[in-house]
Amino acid sequence: MLASFIKSLLYLFSLLSLPNAHRLGSWIGWWLAVTPNQARRISKINIGLCFPNLSATDQQQLLEHSLIESAKAVTETGALWRWDAGRVLALVRRVSGEAYYREANAHGKGVIIIAPHLGAWEMVGLYCAAQYPMVSLYRPPRLKALETMICHARQRSGAKLVPTNAYGVKTLFRTLAAGKQVGILPDQDAREDGGIFAPFFGVPASTMVLLSRLAAKTGATLLFCYAERLPNGEGYYMHFVPAPAGIDDSNLEHATTQLNLGVEQCVRQHPEQYQWSYKRFRSRPPGETRLYGRS
Repeated sequence: MLASFIKSLLYLFSLLSLPNAHRLGSWIGWWLAVTPNQARRISKINIGLCFPNLSATDQQQLLEHSLIESAKAVTETGALWRWDAGRVLALVRRVSGEAYYREANAHGKGVIIIAPHLGAWEMVGLYCAAQYPMVSLYRPPRLKALETMICHARQRSGAKLVPTNAYGVKTLFRTLAAGKQVGILPDQDAREDGGIFAPFFGVPASTMVLLSRLAAKTGATLLFCYAERLPNGEGYYMHFVPAPAGIDDSNLEHATTQLNLGVEQCVRQHPEQYQWSYKRFRSRPPGETRLYGRS
């Protein structure tokens, strides 16, 4: 029943123009900012952890703006998942760092597109896959009834999705060895079996090591990419940013620290568009208490 409700909601969102979808998101985000709810609670904790030097007033302002942007991320999904791929790609108004992107793909050693949960991250895969062959790693949804819809939505501009298992990892290595591009979300909690703790905004965060191992073994070029959400539903501004040196280091503590530094540098450009409502610090080093309470 929940899956059917989500599908129906996304269909209704897809009937809206992007300006109206973002307008609706602004209203929902305002409501989230003034009422007790999980998104506000988690966002407030994360912002307090990551920006301890901001005044209480500035933290509150960032919280309110981030909830509005998070709500826009939901309401725009109808368009990004259901509109014709060409119509979606036409929403990209500007591209920064495109020369880095073209040069990386011409290099012949593969490209790892590192896409944080910043701005319209769904747009990153759609845009990049429309430019060059692409394989993206994804974590299958908890609601299995949504998997077919999600895979179709994310693959319709040419991408191939592979799950976070042994098959998926092998496919990523083969794709890079063939000189093609792969896409990875770098800022999910890696849990106990897939990561180590590295600082993110100065806070230990369970961080994936797969990306660093891919880079070290293949010599692929690393680029951060995010789709800045433009005001008034005008569309998106794609940013390609060279990654900090050291992500491919054999010392995984250093490598993951540099990976998180790259994410942090992107987030600082548009902190209100980051997904602060995600429990990025769910896993804790041994002996540390939970930051979000029972979760």
